[in-house]
Amino acid sequence: MKLLVYSHDAYGLGNICRMLAICHHLLDAIPNLSILVVSGSPMLHSFRLPAGLDYLKLPCLHRDENGDMSAKYLKLDMKQTVKLRCNLIRIAALNFRPDVVLVDKKPYGLQNELKKTIETLSVVAPETKWFLLLRDILDAPKQTIAEWHLLDSYRAIEQFYDRVLVVGTPEVFDTCAEYQFSAEMLSKSLFCGYIRRQQAIKHSELLRQELKLAPGERCVLVTAGGGEDGYPLIHAYLEGLTGLPADYLLKSLVVCGPEMSQAERERLFQMAKQYPQVIISEFTDDLMSYIEVADTVVAMGGYNTFCEILTAQKPSIIVPRVRPTEEQVIRARKMAELGLLEMIHPDELTPTILIDKLLHQLANPSYYTSNIQQVDLNALPRIADSILTAISRKSVRGELRQFPGQRIECLLA
Repeated sequence: MKLLVYSHDAYGLGNICRMLAICHHLLDAIPNLSILVVSGSPMLHSFRLPAGLDYLKLPCLHRDENGDMSAKYLKLDMKQTVKLRCNLIRIAALNFRPDVVLVDKKPYGLQNELKKTIETLSVVAPETKWFLLLRDILDAPKQTIAEWHLLDSYRAIEQFYDRVLVVGTPEVFDTCAEYQFSAEMLSKSLFCGYIRRQQAIKHSELLRQELKLAPGERCVLVTAGGGEDGYPLIHAYLEGLTGLPADYLLKSLVVCGPEMSQAERERLFQMAKQYPQVIISEFTDDLMSYIEVADTVVAMGGYNTFCEILTAQKPSIIVPRVRPTEEQVIRARKMAELGLLEMIHPDELTPTILIDKLLHQLANPSYYTSNIQQVDLNALPRIADSILTAISRKSVRGELRQFPGQRIECLLA
């Protein structure tokens, strides 16, 4: 079986991390599976990639905090860059001949770059199954509904997609109701729960020894995800450490994120030198080990961060992003209402408020962990079952119609 995974990745590490977690599970669950990931993530090469998976790297696009798009590295305008990405995706799909295509978030892809691939395969390989993966929250309902109407996403789902997999629960956010799914879309949709993350690579006791954690010493992980807009959070945390009681035993593990600017990262590294009990780094591909060893996590509000915190059943303080979408702040607010975490709105973030909440949480961890235990984390087996069910019902596969050599040029039009 062959699976093509599309992950556009124009901002941060969230999308590619989520899709790779799914790919890891599918390779374990489905025999003889080959996965080709098509992604614009600039960090894809930095992850541990399992046997059975390879990737096609698309030219990077960048989305700023206002949502404006541009080419990240190439000196091309958006139209040229999107055309290049579009052609790479389509040629890859035609040659790879996937049984299933799993698309992250955007039914027609970023800037509609997936539309020609969908339309082409629907003609030459109509037996291919199309799955759309939606995280629990995309943006505020008003914005998402308007964008989906503008991009014709509702029709795309109704016409081309076999299944819509929502990696969340309606108790936190009823994705289908909030985004006004039609009856036909509802019939294709499945709430899968949240994604349980892979266990830590290093055992907690071994890591505690490596970090030289003393008996009774607390440990806090501070992570800014990809880090592109994480400077205010980490700066507030480091500044707030001056307000700790002098005899308070606390070790801080700070991960800035690979997409933080060099200037901001250097300022934080310099600032961290004032605190002997702070260990600061740019990036780790084993964040779960640090989460497992931490007593509390201080983080921004990305989907993957939540899944990692929920998997490890750790108390957390979340300072969500509020631009260019409201996804993180909606999720953080909903989960705070359910008693799963503490939230600080970024407009209210100060070193004093952050450290006060941290000390309170370190003193009362059981309140949060008892609530976290109730969250559904069974998305991965449900995704695998859904894909296997679709394949088992698939009609006998015909040969993908071959395009004569002289027609290849038309594919690049």
